[in-house]
Amino acid sequence: MTEAIRVLVVDDHPLFRQGVVQALGAEPDLKIVGEAASGEEALTLACALLPDVVLLDISMPGWGGLITAEKITTACPATVIVMLTVSEDKDKLLAAFKAGARAYVLKGVAARELANVLRSAVAGEVYVTPSLASEMLVSLTRGQAPDPLQELTDREREILSLIGNGLTNREIGERIFLSEKTIKHYVTNILQKLQVRSRVEAALLAAQRAAPITGR
Repeated sequence: MTEAIRVLVVDDHPLFRQGVVQALGAEPDLKIVGEAASGEEALTLACALLPDVVLLDISMPGWGGLITAEKITTACPATVIVMLTVSEDKDKLLAAFKAGARAYVLKGVAARELANVLRSAVAGEVYVTPSLASEMLVSLTRGQAPDPLQELTDREREILSLIGNGLTNREIGERIFLSEKTIKHYVTNILQKLQVRSRVEAALLAAQRAAPITGR
């Protein structure tokens, strides 16, 4: 028989914490080894008990969940951190994982599902509440497409501008005191970065991007 997963529950609300302890304690493969009401207390208990997983609230007086997660991760690298929180703030979600958390779960989750999250986190999996994960994906896909012109160096922008004025590679080289071969190399890089096939397409793309600015 495999050993039970040892859990430390950390939350500053006694009634909620006791409910979590009761619910998880009913699972045969989970063992509650301690409770804490603050980050400072959590770190002390984590170092003393070395639990398999710390179930940690993100909003607490004192250190708070993010600082606590980072301190426990540093002091007890074998202990897994699972954040249990009401916060749907995406910045806090990202900060939690940066602090060492393995899972981010919203309060209100069913006890059986929470137990499964703890099991999967201890097994090495990463978990984010599905609704939050979906929002993150949507916000990422809604982001503005990157402007390829921003990928160009100042010199490449200068050369692209001269291409737009109809200058040849030789004429551009004479204008900015570089060899024709060097200009050709720059033009190749420009076409690759802009993902176009010819000088004409590059000049048109530059003109289109500049139009809203010059047309004011």
